[in-house]
Amino acid sequence: MAEQSGQFRVYRVVESVPQYNLQAVESPTLYTVYSSGYGERQPEIDALRTGDRIEAVLAGDPAADDEPWRVTDLDRLDRVEMGFGTDVRPPDVARELWTPGRTEPAYAVLRDGDEAVGGCFVQPRDPLPNGAFVPNVLTGLLPLEPHLRGIPEVGSEAAEALFFDPDPPDTSSYTEPYGVILLFAEAGRALADRFRDEYGIPRGEDTRPAFDPYGL
Repeated sequence: MAEQSGQFRVYRVVESVPQYNLQAVESPTLYTVYSSGYGERQPEIDALRTGDRIEAVLAGDPAADDEPWRVTDLDRLDRVEMGFGTDVRPPDVARELWTPGRTEPAYAVLRDGDEAVGGCFVQPRDPLPNGAFVPNVLTGLLPLEPHLRGIPEVGSEAAEALFFDPDPPDTSSYTEPYGVILLFAEAGRALADRFRDEYGIPRGEDTRPAFDPYGL
C-alpha cells in the first residue's frame, strides 16, 4: 500500500460510474478513487463536483491497475464551475476558428469590450479516445489543468468553463470533427452568462449529460 498526496482536480462525478477520477494538478497522472465506503466522511465525498480542486491524500496499490485508490484525507480548495451543452450548434467564435483537417487545437482570446476575459479552444476529435469530446472531459482524459491555472493571453486562472459538443456523448458518428472549450476568468462572468443564457446552461445546476463512459 502506498500514499500519494497533493492537489487534484475532480472529474467524472456521474451516477452511472461508482468511482471518481482525480487528475493531479502538478503532473499528468490520473487516479481513479472509490466514491463510496467512507463512513462518517461519506457526505464530504458526495459533495465533490467535476471541476473541484482539492488537497488530498490517496492510498492504494500502484501495481494494481484495476483497483481504485481510496481518499484518506481531503480538503476542498476551490472550484472551476463547469457547464456542458451537448447536441448543440457550436458558438460562432468556435466555428470561425475551425479549419478542415486540423489535428491540433486552435485558440482565440475572448473579450468583453476591450478587456481580455477568457479564451476559446476548438479541440479536434482525432487524438481523443473514440473521438469522443465531452466523455473525455468528464473522465479527466483531456489535459486541461495548464489552461485552467492560467488562461492563455489572459493570465488569470479560470473561474468557469463551458464545454460544447455538436453531438450527444453516446453517438456512433459525428456531425462535426471537434468540440469546444470556453474558459472565463473571474472578470469574464458577465460574458459567460451570455453564453449560458444562449445555451440554457444555468449556473449552479448540474448540466452534465447522463451516460456511462464505460458503455461507449
